[in-house]
Amino acid sequence: MTRLPDLPNTPRIAIPMPHSGDRGYAERSVAQYEDAVRQAGGEPVRIELDRSTTEVQNELGSCDAVLLPGSRADIDPQRYGAARHARTKEIDSKREAADCLLLADAFEKRKPVLGICYGLQSLNVFRSGSLVQHIESTINHRPGSKVPKAHTVKIEPESRLGKIIGADPERVAVNSSHHQSAEVPGESLRIVARSPEDGVVEALEGTAPDHFVLAVQWHPERSVNDAPELANSARKIFRSLVEAAEEKRQHG
Repeated sequence: MTRLPDLPNTPRIAIPMPHSGDRGYAERSVAQYEDAVRQAGGEPVRIELDRSTTEVQNELGSCDAVLLPGSRADIDPQRYGAARHARTKEIDSKREAADCLLLADAFEKRKPVLGICYGLQSLNVFRSGSLVQHIESTINHRPGSKVPKAHTVKIEPESRLGKIIGADPERVAVNSSHHQSAEVPGESLRIVARSPEDGVVEALEGTAPDHFVLAVQWHPERSVNDAPELANSARKIFRSLVEAAEEKRQHG
């Protein structure tokens, strides 16, 4: 793939490739995140999963924020002290290693972080939180990418996410494609949204007011070009990341 030239003064958003074992899926998936970031005014920077630690750290040196995308894998349950559930999918050690490098850099340097689906789970485990390995619910959280509206989420109005979404955060329509979710929030993270019907955690955010850390369990990258009911909130999420990255780029 030919890399586009860097855009001067444009916030650069590091995005690890979603999966190391399925290149076709990874390419299709990452393109949606890249498009959403560009629409929001940022420059996406792909982080390949087969790069060395030094190469990744060098790439991160010029990045202003981190976006952790979804994946077909599940997080290794040993990392949060749990026995493996029968429905837990194969782990992707390369993706986990990349996420840990990106998150370590982001927390050390206070770079903005946005996690999406697997990215939320990755963030939570990195911060010593735990996961529900398989959701048992009457709500279908796994209808797939062709279902634009799966259910609604209830967002705390005074949270960072609630202020980003605006309007009526009590019933925000979202898509859904996950079978795991956050259980116990990690250090310096808090729950700010749930599925109102079954209580499944749908969003986390950082508790430090001076560090933008946000993660959602749904897939806003799939909705930025959808009907306004979904697109408006999806675009606001990516724009908030890019604005935080721009602030970081300008003021450090």
